[in-house]
Amino acid sequence: MSADVKTGAAAEAVGTTPPDDGLGPWFTRAVLKNGPLGGLIALVVVMAILSGDFLNGQNLLNVGVQASVTAVLAFGVTFVIVSAGIDLSVGSVAALSATVVAWAATDAGLPVWAAVLLGLALGAAAGLVSGALVAYGKLPAFIATLAMLSVGRGLALVITGGTPIPFPASVSKLGDTLGGWLPVPVLVMIAMGLVAALVLNRTYAGRAMFAIGGNEEAARLSGIDVKRRKLVIYAMSGLFAAVAGIVLAARLTSAQPQAAVGYELDAIAAVVIGGASLSGGSGKASGTLIGALILAVLRNGLNLLSVSAFWQQVATGLVIALAVLLDTLRRRSAR
Repeated sequence: MSADVKTGAAAEAVGTTPPDDGLGPWFTRAVLKNGPLGGLIALVVVMAILSGDFLNGQNLLNVGVQASVTAVLAFGVTFVIVSAGIDLSVGSVAALSATVVAWAATDAGLPVWAAVLLGLALGAAAGLVSGALVAYGKLPAFIATLAMLSVGRGLALVITGGTPIPFPASVSKLGDTLGGWLPVPVLVMIAMGLVAALVLNRTYAGRAMFAIGGNEEAARLSGIDVKRRKLVIYAMSGLFAAVAGIVLAARLTSAQPQAAVGYELDAIAAVVIGGASLSGGSGKASGTLIGALILAVLRNGLNLLSVSAFWQQVATGLVIALAVLLDTLRRRSAR
C-alpha cells in the first residue's frame, strides 16, 4: 500500500480528510475570513498609486474625520444587525437629537450639559420606541424603523422650523482638533468603537444579541427575555445615533434638520462590508470600523481623482454588492 493511500485511510479512520497542501483553499479561507481588512489595505494601496496626495498625513486625518460619523452610527446598527434586525432610522434620529441639543441650549435656555443629556436621552427613547414596535407590536423591523425615520425627520423640521440652529460653542469643540492636528471626531469614533466592542464581546447583552440573531426561538427557550433584549438593542442604536448627530452638528457648528440624510444606508453598508451577516448572528465592532473606513477611503480617493459624484455612487454600490457576495460565500463555506 502506498504512502498516499495509507494517509487517506488513516484520515478516514478518525473521521477527517487529508489536509490540502494547495494554496488555493488556504487563500480562499484567508480572503473570506479577513476580506474587509484585506480590502481596506488593497484600496489604500490602489489610491496611493493613483494619487500622490492620498498618503499625505493631513489627508489621512481627513479620511478619519469623514469616517467618524458613519462609524459611530454603524456601531449602533451593528447591535441591531447582529440580532437579525435592521434600523433605518439612525440618520433621522441623529438629526433630531442634534436639533434638540441646539434648541434646548439656545431657545429653552438649559445648561449645555443638560441639553446634551436631553439629546442623548431622546436618541435612546427613539430607539426604545422602535424596539417596542418590533418586540411588542410585532412589526417588521424594516417597517418600524422606516416609520421612525419619517417621524424623527419631521420632528427635527418642526423644532427648527426648517432652518439651522447655531450649536453651542462648548459642544462644537467636538468638531475641532487637539494640539492643532488630532481631530476630536476621530477620538470619539475610537471611544465609541471600544464601547461597542466591549458590549459585544464582554457583556451578557452582547451574548444575547448573538443568540437572538443566531436563532431567536432557541434564545427564548434558553431563558433569554427576547422582547426586553430587543428594547435594549434598539435603544442602544438610538443612543449611538444621538452621539453621531452631536458630532456631526459640532463639525457643522449648527444643527440642521436635513443633516445625515442617507447616512442610515452608509451605516448599514459599513456593517455589511465589515463582515456582519444580514441574517444575524455574526458581526464585530472592528469589522464595522473597517467597513466605515473603506467607504471613507473610497470616496476620498475618488474625490482626489476628480471622479464625478455620480460615478462615486456607482462605485459604492459595487463595493456593497461585493461585500454581500463575500458574506454569502462565507456562510456557504461555514456550512
